Amino acid sequence: MIVWILFLAAIMGILALDLGVFNKTPHIISTKEASKWTLIWVSISFLFSGVIYWLYTTNYIENPDGLKPTAAAIKFITGYLIELSLSIDNIFVIAIIFASFKIPQKYQHRVLFWGILGAIVFRGLMIFFGVMLINKFTWTTYLFGGFLLFTAMKMLFSSDKEDFHPKDSFAYKTLSKIMPITSETDKEKFFIQTAKGKAATPLFVALIVIEVMDVLFALDSVPAILAITKDPFLVFSSNIFAILGLRSMYFFLANMIAKFSHLEYSLIAILSFVGLKMLLHDYIEIPEWGSLAFIALSLIIGIIASLRLSKNNERISKTEE
Repeated sequence: MIVWILFLAAIMGILALDLGVFNKTPHIISTKEASKWTLIWVSISFLFSGVIYWLYTTNYIENPDGLKPTAAAIKFITGYLIELSLSIDNIFVIAIIFASFKIPQKYQHRVLFWGILGAIVFRGLMIFFGVMLINKFTWTTYLFGGFLLFTAMKMLFSSDKEDFHPKDSFAYKTLSKIMPITSETDKEKFFIQTAKGKAATPLFVALIVIEVMDVLFALDSVPAILAITKDPFLVFSSNIFAILGLRSMYFFLANMIAKFSHLEYSLIAILSFVGLKMLLHDYIEIPEWGSLAFIALSLIIGIIASLRLSKNNERISKTEE
């Protein structure tokens, strides 16, 4: 329990420093600044695998599966890579939401900051109930595995991101019935006073839609990591580090979304892999390093292929001009 409290306290402290010190003044986050913070978050996340190794060596944390320290560290990294890769899909949707509600670039970080706090709570609840279901009803493993395969096939044969319209979403329509919404903004305020009373600004509306979309994306990512480990601390910590790095990664990739459009095939491969792993866990046992190698290789191939195809498309367009 002490480890959980210290971990959550550290996360809250990091977030307080983020908003109160590093981003106290709203500003447009450049690609250079975003790339620096993306590298920092990824480095911290990988270094935390060393903390995981130490915790499981010293038995400072409950170890229900009897994991060896090395196995626990590898499972954390594997889970982190899964969550980080699936978060990339979230970035495309966030960009559409910000564009739809015309959120100024200098205030987008504030929206994502408060979105993270909500994501931590919702992810924590989903992980708690997910682990509880799998431990109590083993057949839910097959249910989650089938759902992940279904999601992978849906991603392969559909283009939901292109058809997504935030103002037509259930979250926006429900919110508009609950409280007044205005198209006016006042700096970084979520609510402003209007002639008809206090109303929610586009920043607050975007925040709520992003929160709802994160819950929907978590329906894929949480079962995916449960295929790697059912250890609550490993699942939660890998989720949190992926979410914390999502903000800087968004600003890093926001201006280069087109260049990584083919990375979705890597996500499909990863979802298919973890789905099959859950369905076949009684017949095939894949070692920790095998899962990590497949996921890392899928991401590397997706990134390289996306960049090469993007360069070829740019070369072709220049030739046609």
